[in-house]
Amino acid sequence: MYRNPQETLLKVFGYQAFRHPQAEIVAGLINGEDAFVIMPTGGGKSLCYQIPALHRPGVGIVVSPLISLMKDQVDALRANGVRAAFYNSSLGDVAARRVLAELHSQQLDLLYVAPERLMSEPFLERLKDMAIALFAIDEAHCVSQWGHDFRPEYVQLGRLRQLFPRVPLIALTATADAQTRGDIISRLGLQGAACHLAGFDRPNIRYTVIAKQKPFVQLTTFLAARGKDEAGIVYALSRKRVEEVAGKLLAAGIAAAPYHAGLTERERSRVQEAFQRDELQVVVATVAFGMGIDKPNVRFVVHYDLPKNIESYYQETGRAGRDDLPAEALLLFGYGDIAVARSLIENGGNAGQKRIELHKLNAMVGFAEAVTCRRRVLLGYFGADLATDCGNCDLCIEPPEQYDATEEARKALSCVYRVGQRFGMGHVIDVLRGAQNQRIRSLGHDRLSTYGIGRTVSAEQWGSIIRQLVHLSFLEQDLAAYAVLKLTDKARPLLRGEERLTLARPRARATAAKKTPRTTAAGMKYDEILFQALRTLRKNLADEAGVPPFVVFGDASLAEMALNQPLDADALLRINGVGMHKLGRYGAEFLAVIRQHRGLAAEQITGQRP
Repeated sequence: MYRNPQETLLKVFGYQAFRHPQAEIVAGLINGEDAFVIMPTGGGKSLCYQIPALHRPGVGIVVSPLISLMKDQVDALRANGVRAAFYNSSLGDVAARRVLAELHSQQLDLLYVAPERLMSEPFLERLKDMAIALFAIDEAHCVSQWGHDFRPEYVQLGRLRQLFPRVPLIALTATADAQTRGDIISRLGLQGAACHLAGFDRPNIRYTVIAKQKPFVQLTTFLAARGKDEAGIVYALSRKRVEEVAGKLLAAGIAAAPYHAGLTERERSRVQEAFQRDELQVVVATVAFGMGIDKPNVRFVVHYDLPKNIESYYQETGRAGRDDLPAEALLLFGYGDIAVARSLIENGGNAGQKRIELHKLNAMVGFAEAVTCRRRVLLGYFGADLATDCGNCDLCIEPPEQYDATEEARKALSCVYRVGQRFGMGHVIDVLRGAQNQRIRSLGHDRLSTYGIGRTVSAEQWGSIIRQLVHLSFLEQDLAAYAVLKLTDKARPLLRGEERLTLARPRARATAAKKTPRTTAAGMKYDEILFQALRTLRKNLADEAGVPPFVVFGDASLAEMALNQPLDADALLRINGVGMHKLGRYGAEFLAVIRQHRGLAAEQITGQRP
């Protein structure tokens, strides 16, 4: 046991300083106070409960819905010398009994457990006779019916506050709008908890949206600019699409694999393990994959299809760059995707839930159609504000081409008016383009003055124009009535010819085509040759130990080593991510590679620890 949390942070986890607001959260939990934490992925949520568990009597119980993630988290803790284990359905009888024996003999600092295992009556009875340091509920949005990933087994966790009133409880999530936050607090009995909103910004992620035209060509062009040593996730909507894209990537010589619920548990585990061990460059997945990945050096996330809501998009893109190094998030945006997503929503749930989901889909489309800083749009959805444009999204780096769209806008607004403000975007576009279908004829809309006045403009272009008119408040969509378009008061001067309107042209290429220089989290360029040598050593050591490479050291630690090039143990300890346990286990070998790179023999170095 170290004297204080700061010393534990340094000596066990190898970090020089807490990030805001970690220190405050840690201190509160050590004092026995409850906490509700909203912190972006990669923001250091885990340390908020791991360190207090080491400073309170008893074992820290960590609840996670992600069985596949628990082993990686436990491996990482053990690599730092922390006594950790997991208890879930993946364990055989012998292994499960061993974990329970360690639990009862007080040989564990942290135990990761699935919610259904924790809330079983036999397990709860075991815990009542034990010293418990704290309960940590990860992915807490799963408890909320308003959240994007509601899990019924999480609802039972509300009993913990009654069953263990003196044990501090911390709930953590990366994604929760105001409604979801209130629901989490209510369901988990956290009305008296200290709430810590650490913000939603992930400044190291560059957000880019391009119009989907030839998606596979666009994807491979993007991948070619990244380099084969950069790993990432490609999300697609259906299993069929996942298999198709993964197969084409393999045929193109890219180390890729599919991941979806149709695979066996063994097949999914094999893909996950290969990705964790840097043996796959790309995993093509349905949304099920991302939550179960604890790989800090995911350098890019590509959405091949449109996510149904911003929460999902934020969480999925948040899998990139968890090591704070530069990362990319690319969305291929096609108007056909909107119809598919809307159809999925319409075919499930009750009327109230459909309205909520349609509202969320509309916000997602708003992000994709944005013509100003995307990060401001993204953070604004969660009620956060960015003082200035971010400078790290496609719209900031290369502002879209603007054009005088006055005539097209008037045609669109006139058509909305002529159809009686009772139809959605698809029908309005059909009328503008003079579509010949039974519905238009039966409604008499082929006799309107606006029928066919926009034949020379593509359906995709009309979609972009109408979406921008919605964002600029010339039109509004009634989500309770199937996204019917209606004019606003702001539309009148434009229709009367009293003002002109400039809109943005949608773009079909990524602005981030050039490979960005390798930098540390602080943005400083490091020695790439040394970095690759350190990566090779790390992979060899990880394979020998049977763990993913990041368990040895993360990319951020290697980048810092390649920048600072420490030559002795004291200097290596000053690298973030190098604690006492890892120094003793791996320090000599990493120092040897750095010295070799510098052309120095070990005996030339003074001040070494034995």
